[in-house]
Amino acid sequence: MPFKVLTAEFMHESNTFSIRTTGLAQFRRETLMFGDEAIAKRSHSNTGLAGAITCRDEFGWDMTHSVSAWSEPAGPVTEEAYEFLAGKIVEAAKAQKFDGILLCLHGAMVAEHTDDGEGELLSRLRAVVGPDLPIAVTLDLHASVTKRMCELAQILVSYKTYPHIDLRETAYHAGTLLQRTMAGGIQPKTLRVHLPMLEEANGGRTDIGAMVERIERARAYEKDQPGALAVSINGAFPEADIAEVGPTVLVTYDGDPTAHQAFAERIADDIWERRNEVLNVFHTVEAVAEIAKAYAKVKGPLIIADYADNPGGGSYGDSTNLLRALLEAGIDDAAFGPMVDPQAAKALAEMGEGATVTIAIGGKTDPRFGGAPLTVTGTIKLVSNGDFTGDGPMIGGLDQSFGTSVVLIVDGIEVLVTSTPLQMLDLQQFRAFGIDPAAKRVVGLKSMQHFRAAFEPIASKVVVCDSGALCTLDYSRLPFTKIPRPIFPLDRDMVR
Repeated sequence: MPFKVLTAEFMHESNTFSIRTTGLAQFRRETLMFGDEAIAKRSHSNTGLAGAITCRDEFGWDMTHSVSAWSEPAGPVTEEAYEFLAGKIVEAAKAQKFDGILLCLHGAMVAEHTDDGEGELLSRLRAVVGPDLPIAVTLDLHASVTKRMCELAQILVSYKTYPHIDLRETAYHAGTLLQRTMAGGIQPKTLRVHLPMLEEANGGRTDIGAMVERIERARAYEKDQPGALAVSINGAFPEADIAEVGPTVLVTYDGDPTAHQAFAERIADDIWERRNEVLNVFHTVEAVAEIAKAYAKVKGPLIIADYADNPGGGSYGDSTNLLRALLEAGIDDAAFGPMVDPQAAKALAEMGEGATVTIAIGGKTDPRFGGAPLTVTGTIKLVSNGDFTGDGPMIGGLDQSFGTSVVLIVDGIEVLVTSTPLQMLDLQQFRAFGIDPAAKRVVGLKSMQHFRAAFEPIASKVVVCDSGALCTLDYSRLPFTKIPRPIFPLDRDMVR
């Protein structure tokens, strides 16, 4: 008889400093699908569900998919949304007897009533299925993995790429381990080594720097070390004020843990010893504006990434500081986006294409982070419902939407004003609205690292800046109260 497997996707990276909670409306706006609909729409792209489908087809699973729920990072998930979505997964687990469960989670979910969204879900599932049923979990590389998560799931496998282009591959890896466990070939467990840091020195980026070597070591260890099933190196999510924040090294193993514990400790030691090796130079907005002013286009644009106003980290996407600096420096032949301002987007859409307007954009959520509203005069080039389909490595084939959106030309800069906060990680997020980023001299965008997968191939040069928005790299500005102290980098002289 084929193994009966329950699958689900329930992912959110929760910025506890955001004043915007994440409710059911946000999940419905971005991704909330059940059963066959989710399988039809998400099984041919870079998703965990696609990896589960591959396992289903290869191993002949009798697979039941409960829910696929994802929302762009923002404030904590509301109790209503959490109870509804977690409830759907638990209800499915109660409905029939399964041989195993494969969950695609994030690892940094905070809800209004629990700081450990993933651990709480696993606890509720264990209450239904008992202590021994195999549970495999995929995690984001930016998970802050708790002790409870490792106690309740035998198998945990994190992405090994940032930008995250291996969601499908990671779920397939976890699924193969689940298959072996259900078949009685292995009895996996997961050990955890945690570091007293807010995050890995470079946010876990895997394209350059120390993480490249660490990931190579992890892959080699998985391949060559007897009993090593998966090595996960998690950079953590620093915008979460929780007790178990911080980087972790996990090893999912079979048999004696001694060698695996030592290996995890060695990787953790390396993360700690290289905690000051920061690769990025985070410019001020004034400095990048001067760089843009002097930039002569060669074979592609200058890409300026505002790390601090990254909606992919829970920032509001409405920081005005970078756009203000570019306008004051007289930058033209440029594109900028997104400027998340549903009020302005609605007003501009009503005025219509071709209208010349003066309007205040951005800075309306919390001007302490990223700047006050910016009054500009420009011409409306395009009005759109904001829909687009990704075609790059991150979201190729996935339908998403910025909501009501407008392209406003301000002094030679095409500004994409949107209603929904999404970070820039696909060229179609400009091209679908009549903006060709490859043809511009300068492109300002809001993203942290994920943009590189699609935008680096068209760029002559990439620089990054900190606009002072909510994902600022100056963590001393964030009002932490729950994290353990001392912790690096807030306590730079601490001893581990």
